Amino acid sequence: MLNKVRKIANKNRRNRVIAEYLANTVGSIIYAIGIANFLDPNRLAPGGVSGLSIILDKFTPIQTGTWIFLLNVPILLLGLWKFGAKFIVSTLYSILLTTVATNHLATFGPVTSDPMLASIIGGTVVAVGMGLVFKARATTGGSDIIVKLLRRKYRHMKTGMLILITDLIVIAISAVAFKDLEIALFAVISVTVTGVVFDGVLYGRDGAKLVYIISNESEKITARLLQELDVGVTHMQGKGAYSGEQKQVILVVVKKDIYPKAEEIVKEEDPRAFMIITDATEIYGEGYKNIFSEKI
Repeated sequence: MLNKVRKIANKNRRNRVIAEYLANTVGSIIYAIGIANFLDPNRLAPGGVSGLSIILDKFTPIQTGTWIFLLNVPILLLGLWKFGAKFIVSTLYSILLTTVATNHLATFGPVTSDPMLASIIGGTVVAVGMGLVFKARATTGGSDIIVKLLRRKYRHMKTGMLILITDLIVIAISAVAFKDLEIALFAVISVTVTGVVFDGVLYGRDGAKLVYIISNESEKITARLLQELDVGVTHMQGKGAYSGEQKQVILVVVKKDIYPKAEEIVKEEDPRAFMIITDATEIYGEGYKNIFSEKI
């Protein structure tokens, strides 16, 4: 019996590793497309190591993809020290694939020469690629590793926001290097799009409503919420400060697309119910994200 359990566990572990490397491969290639066919040919430095590589490519005979690898070497050593060999192996795989793919895809030339289109579409493509790589428990290297270190200290900040801050520093360097403020402003658009889309890919549609309901019909409301919306409901005990009466407070988190139905249920059962509604941007638990596997 024990051997059977071990075999199943090993098989699941192997399947997970295969799935992660598949996502890593697809994500790295998509990331390379964003760099090689949108941002690089339009001199849009999207921040981080990729942005520095694009800047150096314009002033040296070394290709952008090669610079991505060279600049990542010292950062990988830092990552090896902080995160261990397992993390670095998958990240090194992503960097090598990105290097080769970027240099190869560059031979096809730009998809568009319009800097606005390049900044928006390129930023989106880069974000999708990065998101897939991060979901595969790796990074595309460069500032991603630095951001991962910063996330340990500033856990309240989302990854996309930290990446945006580090990217803006590189964009400022590109404005000076290319002597073109307009191109730098397009790069700002690109990294802004990347930050927003990246958080969407990485964290998913977390948007939900946190609702507190105080009603004399709490049992009826609870029954309908459980039956019609299939959501978790929590009862808390409260006490009116003025009346001194004991009150049952309903706490429920519902996704935004079904919130109107929850509001309708409350109004139908008790039009005089007291409700407090607020946005919940990150939710962990059954039906949402796994706190152990999703947080980067």
